[in-house]
Amino acid sequence: MSDVEQGHGPLLQIDDLRVSYRTARGAGKTAVEGVGLSVHPGEFVAVVGESGSGKSTTVHAALRLLPSSASIESGTIHLGGRDVTRWKDRQLAQLRGPFVGFVPQDPGTSLNPVKRVGVQVLEAIRLHRKVESGPARELALEKLRLAGLNSVERIYSQFPHELSGGMKQRVLIAIALASDPALLVADEPTSALDVTVQKVILDHLAVLRDTLGLGVLLVTHDLGVAFDRADRVVVMRQGRIVEQGETRELVENPGQEYTRSLIAAAPSFRSARLGPSPLALAARAVDDTAAAGPVLELRDVTRRFTVGSGSKASEFVAVDGVTVGVTAGSTHAVVGESGAGKSTLARIAVGLSRPDAGEVLLEGDRIDGLSHRRLRPVRRRIQLVRQNPYSSLDPKLSIEQIIAEPLAAFKIRNNRTERRTRVVELLDAVALDSTFLRRKPVELSGGQRQRVAIARALAADPRIVVLDEAVSALDVSVQSQILQLLVDVQAEFGLTYLFITHDLGVVRLIADDVTVMRGGRVVESGRVDDIFGAPREAYTRNLLHAVPGENQLLAAAL
Repeated sequence: MSDVEQGHGPLLQIDDLRVSYRTARGAGKTAVEGVGLSVHPGEFVAVVGESGSGKSTTVHAALRLLPSSASIESGTIHLGGRDVTRWKDRQLAQLRGPFVGFVPQDPGTSLNPVKRVGVQVLEAIRLHRKVESGPARELALEKLRLAGLNSVERIYSQFPHELSGGMKQRVLIAIALASDPALLVADEPTSALDVTVQKVILDHLAVLRDTLGLGVLLVTHDLGVAFDRADRVVVMRQGRIVEQGETRELVENPGQEYTRSLIAAAPSFRSARLGPSPLALAARAVDDTAAAGPVLELRDVTRRFTVGSGSKASEFVAVDGVTVGVTAGSTHAVVGESGAGKSTLARIAVGLSRPDAGEVLLEGDRIDGLSHRRLRPVRRRIQLVRQNPYSSLDPKLSIEQIIAEPLAAFKIRNNRTERRTRVVELLDAVALDSTFLRRKPVELSGGQRQRVAIARALAADPRIVVLDEAVSALDVSVQSQILQLLVDVQAEFGLTYLFITHDLGVVRLIADDVTVMRGGRVVESGRVDDIFGAPREAYTRNLLHAVPGENQLLAAAL
């Protein structure tokens, strides 16, 4: 019996790993250089770093899931004490599933949309076991329960599109656990989930670790998750390990400047360490003498949708009697879980969706009943920045053309030279320069694309900017830069923000006022310091309690 089988040796051991990718020109580009890490039975290890740091490449190399353009140049990988560095897929099939389970990042694309959930769990079980139909079904139900799901008989018969994001992610965990692995590798399994759903999944992984002795290797760019959950943290940057060590020690005494900068950029750490946010204080310093009342009002707004068709049609109320007032020059955040109605409210605010009841007033003028022709000039006064910087920009246009679009649409600065001058001014406002004019979105990073999206929103000289999860897809360091940019731009242009988010750490960092929503309704609303300092409702307290890393970071800050 090996040391691993006796529970002594590491489940995964990576030593001096080097991975490169072939480029279009045939040259090799190093993505991982000299990486070494290990995971022991019952240990929770997190690998953190920005996009492009080599986190996912490292774990994909460990499981030999790299694309054909990638190759392992040097180093060794041991799974369960076996050197698998040069193993072929057929050999690795002996370990994938029975020894190591894998949870991919996106549950929306990782499950087969035309197969029922039960069938997909059964396939994972039968891949490595000879089990009769009856016992196999019971085993599949057991794995769904083990992954933390309720009503498993119903879920077993459903298709993936009938489940929420959190439920889909737990189905992926059930599939990964189908063959009772000793090691679970999870690649950003909670990055797209709300904090409460994220907490449920991470809590359950911790239970599996404690009850089954499961080793867990978690890849994440969320330092709050890593610091809150992991026994050890591995920090990566540009393909190399910057430092690694026990979580508490790393939080309290980071040895490298890069680690310190990542910790300082984490919203939960900044708000815990600094108390009243310097960003929020800067935002509140914006001259508000011009605004005695709300510049944007949504009064008792309701929006209904019809789900299904024919005899199976039913009505779904996405926004139910919501009232929100946004003061000029301030940042008003709207928070809540997926399905709370936040994005629907944002679409109503900018005139992209018409409410079934209630009123929308912009600087005292009612805009909810306007025709498309009459609404067009109104849209110059209120602009939208969408969530995903990778899909919100037209890939065929240059950055100059993208930012100039509103100038042409609203006939601002009709002279081409004047428009280019304005585009350069806007690029400068978002900390980019004229070298970006001819680039295409594909040539930009996520943070640079989001800066371009903000510049485009500013082109029309709006009074209000609605930001719908505008920083949720960004790494903490890039997120920190964009948040600072938003505060600087707000002060320079006297802007008002309606800030839609599920990240309460960001809210406390940047917002003046906050409205908490659940199931289409307002739970409570008020000043950020009041709501976060003494929340009246249990739902708000649960949201605050679910912020990842809050307790660990606060303890380290004291």
